Amino acid sequence: MVYVTGDVHGDLDRFNSGAARKLGHGDTLIVCGDFGFIWNGGKEEAKILKKLSEKKFNICFIDGTHENFKLLNACEVSEWNGGKVHYLGGNLYHLMRGQVFTIEGKTFFTMGGGESPDIDLRIANNTWFKEESPSQQELLTGADNIEKHDNRVDYIITHEPSARVKDFLQLKTINKNRLSLLNTYLEELGNSCEYKRWYFGSMHLDKHISSSQVAVFNNILEVESGKGI
Repeated sequence: MVYVTGDVHGDLDRFNSGAARKLGHGDTLIVCGDFGFIWNGGKEEAKILKKLSEKKFNICFIDGTHENFKLLNACEVSEWNGGKVHYLGGNLYHLMRGQVFTIEGKTFFTMGGGESPDIDLRIANNTWFKEESPSQQELLTGADNIEKHDNRVDYIITHEPSARVKDFLQLKTINKNRLSLLNTYLEELGNSCEYKRWYFGSMHLDKHISSSQVAVFNNILEVESGKGI
């Protein structure tokens, strides 16, 4: 079975929760960005990554904005289930941007990245990296890969939502986060691509926006049904 959860920000609790303990051998858990366990490259961090890689289920994550992209992009690129990944050992994979993966017979389009709302408080190449925003090439790669699949995938996994959904979720918010090029790109993607369900994590919210749009944060959801475990 394939499951999805939201931002973990380097906190192990999600992977040791009662819900996570229900996952079995061969299952896959996808994190919708802000994985946060690749940050300083230290020995303790290496121990944590090794521990995660030894889980009985696959842990896959897309990147968000709270990642050290210098370290992440230095990882070896390989192919897994039809798409490009940074393979981190054992059952641990970073699903790269604009890829389509086939997992348990279902197709998953992935697009990590975003734009930090607190960018003014961060330090370049320390707590903020310009690579947090997808490059033009990554966006083009995503569009090309969707087209190769006849503009049809089973699931879309992103960190950011589409422009329309982000606007909707911020209707009652005074200090709104601005819409980015990525939000607009994702809006166009959603309009041109058929899919069953779209999961995203950046809004830090557990909410079914519609039957096809799902914001996920603390919950662990089964992707096909959209229900928690």
